Amino acid sequence: MAKEVYVPKLGQTMEEAMLVRWLVADGASVDEGQGILEVETDKANFTVEANARGHLHIGPYKPGDVVPVLTVVAMIGKADEPFGAKSGNTKLVKETKTANAEPTPSAQTIVVETAEREDRVFASPRARKLADAKDVDLAQVAATGYGGERVAERDVLAYLDQLPKATPVAQKIAADTGIDLRAVTGTGVGGAITKEDVERAAADRGRGSKPASVVSSQEISERVPLKGVRGIIAERMAASVHTTARVTLFMEADATEFVNMRERLKARVEKEWGFAPGYNDLLALIVARALREFPYMNARLAPDAIEGLAHINLGMAVDTERGLLVPVIRDADKKSLRGFGAEFRALIERVHNSKSLPDDLSGGTFTITNLGMYDVLVFTPVINLPEAAILGVGCITPQPVVRDNQVVVRQMMMLSLVFDHRLVNGAPAARFLQYIKNLIEEPYLWVTG
Repeated sequence: MAKEVYVPKLGQTMEEAMLVRWLVADGASVDEGQGILEVETDKANFTVEANARGHLHIGPYKPGDVVPVLTVVAMIGKADEPFGAKSGNTKLVKETKTANAEPTPSAQTIVVETAEREDRVFASPRARKLADAKDVDLAQVAATGYGGERVAERDVLAYLDQLPKATPVAQKIAADTGIDLRAVTGTGVGGAITKEDVERAAADRGRGSKPASVVSSQEISERVPLKGVRGIIAERMAASVHTTARVTLFMEADATEFVNMRERLKARVEKEWGFAPGYNDLLALIVARALREFPYMNARLAPDAIEGLAHINLGMAVDTERGLLVPVIRDADKKSLRGFGAEFRALIERVHNSKSLPDDLSGGTFTITNLGMYDVLVFTPVINLPEAAILGVGCITPQPVVRDNQVVVRQMMMLSLVFDHRLVNGAPAARFLQYIKNLIEEPYLWVTG
């Protein structure tokens, strides 16, 4: 009897995965344990292995499809046993038999649903309600929900933010006639689009003319689907921007002693440890200590409360070929410099080799992102929800500064703390950032303390 191959659930937060590519051809012979399918989640890439020996028969899925975990995607059996021939359907391999449980979708159901998606726009109820109230054509809204396949309320809000000023009558006519207001030149007060402007655009379209601001498909050089990690990044960054009350504090730190200490440590321990401690390692331990000192920064926002978190789990943003990923070092405040550095390097290696486990990239309570290696002086990073804040670190540069009424050259560093004002006020956030600055300027305080 044919054996079902399904997308396994790796990690507590994993709910779905995107099929990246089949590693063997449909109908090919495979051995048990052989890698047959590469899949991608919002956390990591991993390979699904054959759970039997026989011929692989691929189901009704193609690369780029996003499916729930435990979905049967192939069968392994005899050469003349095509997908679904023996099982009768391709339901998920595990079902919870409860009175309130919804039926698990079969592969046939998913195929029909996929076909229907080509003819209609998928949107959340809140998105449809807002679109109806604002006369927004959902087909014109870029979707970021569910891997880029569903329009969320934030997508409608983002679309409305991009629209130019227009009179209510002009908006109504545009919605009824399918005119994109972004392609209409306003002649009203302050450049507002009037009824006559929309009617003129509709008449031009009827005569076959094309507004100069509309980009034709021939002028597009590349299209990158918002799926997998890129889709998740787009979804979460949009959610962060539209839901948080962001405030940014900038502070300059004299990193001269910080640089000197790192150089001494590098010369002293590199051979013994097998790696040289870097600025990210040192900064991470400083930030972990600051979070322990100011626990209100190690928090998240629940629907009805601000929740302080018991563990300090530091996310360290890493640039990879798959996009920005954030491996998490748990209980960072309890680790030594050597222990932190070794764990951080192991996580980075798994990230770059696409071997991260989902739990490697989840559970963070505060994030550090460093663009200093790209000569960036200062920037405003986006909060990694549901965290309360994120610290941006710029490059260290020699600059003339005044010390004891003398102009001297010091190694200066810019820090940018972006925090959610719904959880933390400005003064407490400033005290947290000032504490980090003080430990950078006098690093021996935290090494010996």
